[in-house]
Amino acid sequence: MIAPQYGLRPPPFTRATMVIETPALKPPRKGIYLLPNLFTTGCLFSGFYAIVAAIDKHFAPAGMAVFVAMLCDGLDGRIARWTHTESAFGKEYDSLADMVAFGLAPAIVAYQWGVVRIAEYGQAWGRFGWLAAFFYAGTAALRLARFNARAASADKRYFEGLPSPSAAAVVAAFIWYSSEWRQPGLPGLIAAFSITAVAGALMVSRFSYPSFKQFDLDRRIKFVYILIVPVFFWLIAQDPPTMLLSMFSTYALSAPVLWVARRLRRRRRGRGAGGATGPGAGGPAGPASGSAAGPGRGR
Repeated sequence: MIAPQYGLRPPPFTRATMVIETPALKPPRKGIYLLPNLFTTGCLFSGFYAIVAAIDKHFAPAGMAVFVAMLCDGLDGRIARWTHTESAFGKEYDSLADMVAFGLAPAIVAYQWGVVRIAEYGQAWGRFGWLAAFFYAGTAALRLARFNARAASADKRYFEGLPSPSAAAVVAAFIWYSSEWRQPGLPGLIAAFSITAVAGALMVSRFSYPSFKQFDLDRRIKFVYILIVPVFFWLIAQDPPTMLLSMFSTYALSAPVLWVARRLRRRRRGRGAGGATGPGAGGPAGPASGSAAGPGRGR
């Protein structure tokens, strides 16, 4: 603005001077990323196929379909991160597909395989079968909801509770393994539904399971480690249902077993510290015995 003492006045204020040109806002892009959502759709389709195959009494293909869903589910997220195509839509779509493939599909496969057979031994056993199947489906929904709610603040190195794909693998591998039984009998049917219920309970438990997300694929490794891969696939090819059931059952039981082992170790340490400081160990605890007991309690 020019100073008024020079005899010049600023231009008159008009409404036209208030018009400020702003660039036109571009409408948000509509659409979804193709590649990661294709794998999510593959996961959803595999879960749906497992349900249809179980209804048609084809239990071995139903079990295979759950593992195909696991493969697709493991690839969609990694492909989205590698190609920088992550989106809120993809996360929600993945969660819904997981509920179908790893929540409903294993429960229905177990139900179709065993409820009619176990009901022949009494109405109470039939109720136990479908309640175990529903319990699994309900805990899978709770597990996925808890994972989505705590995903931002959770430790990426561990899962809280058994992951739903691993729980589905245990149930599907057992049904796949048991599909060759013409007459499994009451013990086999009880085992199937007990495994289904236990897998559901582990999903909503507080046990910590390693996520293996910190494994870096770009890191150099020793050449001998690469030999593990063909040996791993060779073992699975020999007897897929038995090997897959063994591997995923070991993973599912690892956290409870380690928890029990830690509790027993702490109890033994507590007894050892108490024995060293108790009255039977030489009278009242003095300063020396107290200092020896301190580190035991701190562990």
